[in-house]
Amino acid sequence: MTDTPSRQGDTQTDPARLRAIFGENLRMLSAEYPSVAGMCRDLGINRTQFNRYLSGESFPRPDVLHRICQFFGTDARILLERASGLSRASYDLLGHPALAGFFGGAPIGVPKEIFPNGVYRFVRRSFIDEEMFVMGLVLIHREDGYTFLRGYEPREALRKQGLSTAPRDREYRGIVMRQEEGLMMIVTHRNSMACSFNFLAQDTSFQRNLWEGYVTRTVRERVSGIRAARMVYEHLGDDMTTIIATARTTGLIAREAVPPFHARLLRLDQPFR
Repeated sequence: MTDTPSRQGDTQTDPARLRAIFGENLRMLSAEYPSVAGMCRDLGINRTQFNRYLSGESFPRPDVLHRICQFFGTDARILLERASGLSRASYDLLGHPALAGFFGGAPIGVPKEIFPNGVYRFVRRSFIDEEMFVMGLVLIHREDGYTFLRGYEPREALRKQGLSTAPRDREYRGIVMRQEEGLMMIVTHRNSMACSFNFLAQDTSFQRNLWEGYVTRTVRERVSGIRAARMVYEHLGDDMTTIIATARTTGLIAREAVPPFHARLLRLDQPFR
């Protein structure tokens, strides 16, 4: 007598049954969200398509499934097992339900079209000496659906403050997110020893590779020094010849050394408001 597949095996491989399990799981996981429309926006999924998932009419593509799993803190077993039997994965902070509709997929997803990967040159007024400016380089790169920033403080600026100039202490990193009018960045040194908030919007009247905005330090108010200053980013891409040449000019610079197109956007003679 030949062996025949068990009914259970047929059920596990039946596409209609799998779609039904997935839809049931989605309904259970999304029940805690007050607005399905808002949740779809955070997920970056069309509401009509999401309803098709809920009703068991279709499966998501692999990239969409990955996004759904990250959002709900689960894994691909959401396609095969009922949610009640799944162990909830650890939440990513920005995807935690407590922040649903405030962070989530929408602000985290920064399209390369509006902020490409690569090396950027930035210029801002020095926080310590208002007659001087800081010119530096940062790397923007993407991993696991996030956009990250990495750079190093200029040695000279740290030396003047009596701070360590070791590479480990000079390094800072941050996350880039979208907001309605531009980009926001939260940047910090190792162990949050010093932090800043940055805002940038692309300049459309001068060059397409320039962004203007400001940076604020998260420090107490003091008699000397400033806590906020205008800032300009210039995208250099991955042209190593240009990057190396630019790196030789970074650090603390005088007003006269600020590139003219940067100076125009920095509005050096107007107080920051």
